[in-house]
Amino acid sequence: MATPFLKMHGIGNDFVVLDTRVSGRVVSAEAARAIGDRRRGIGFDQLLVMAKPREGGDVRMIIFNPDGTEAESCGNGTRCVARLVLDETGKDRVVIETLGGRLIARDAGGGLVTVDMGAPGLEWEQIPLSERMDTRRIDVQIGPIDKPYLWGPAAVSMGNPHAVFFVDDTATIQLDRVGPLIENHPIFPERANVSFAEVTDPTHVKLRVWERSAGATLACGTAACATLVAGVRLNKLERKADIALPGGTLTIEWREGDNHVLMTGPAEQSYAGELGDHLEAVLTHAAAA
Repeated sequence: MATPFLKMHGIGNDFVVLDTRVSGRVVSAEAARAIGDRRRGIGFDQLLVMAKPREGGDVRMIIFNPDGTEAESCGNGTRCVARLVLDETGKDRVVIETLGGRLIARDAGGGLVTVDMGAPGLEWEQIPLSERMDTRRIDVQIGPIDKPYLWGPAAVSMGNPHAVFFVDDTATIQLDRVGPLIENHPIFPERANVSFAEVTDPTHVKLRVWERSAGATLACGTAACATLVAGVRLNKLERKADIALPGGTLTIEWREGDNHVLMTGPAEQSYAGELGDHLEAVLTHAAAA
């Protein structure tokens, strides 16, 4: 029997969603890589596996990158899975278990979903970094030692590691050149998602993102959250702002009361399908191995 899947996206950040809650099927790194191949598979920025909850939540979400590694958190993906569970249960609030922690999502009306992403990690060991330093501006630079063209990004964890550069013009950044350099910099032992933020005013930001293992994407929810937090810490942004990414805009708020970051945006289904024979064979083989 062919395995069904959904293709979904959050402002262009695209996902394949597999629901294993009934089958209990285990998805391996090998299967994730095969499904993620944009030429021979389906293709995705992340694979989202819906599994039975373990800690009293409504669903457990396992997140795979295209290279088969697991990610701790995915903001846009959380909204997509939340949309499915909200519609399925009729609830207005659901709890999603992830490797990075439990996330609470609510129906915000008008097709929007708000996710409480929890408190950001701001200490060097929470990111994590390979050595102690002030995470508002870490000691990283690109270019000649005496005249770097990028330097001093902020580091923030939103359940996954982020480096945020504030720049004058995001259009001038060669993502495919500098993104991998920062992603794989020795200061980030678990690699990093890399953002380039252009502040147009204290409540509006233009953002481009190089995602860890996925490359340049149209949107990244956790990067938008990390950017707002970094901007507030550097007195560049207010605690609530619209973050405009190539695929669309997210509204991010960093609450003072409980220190939690809220992310609001759409979640849409593109199409439904079934895995073809090749992908089904890889999934079955990997699960049996």
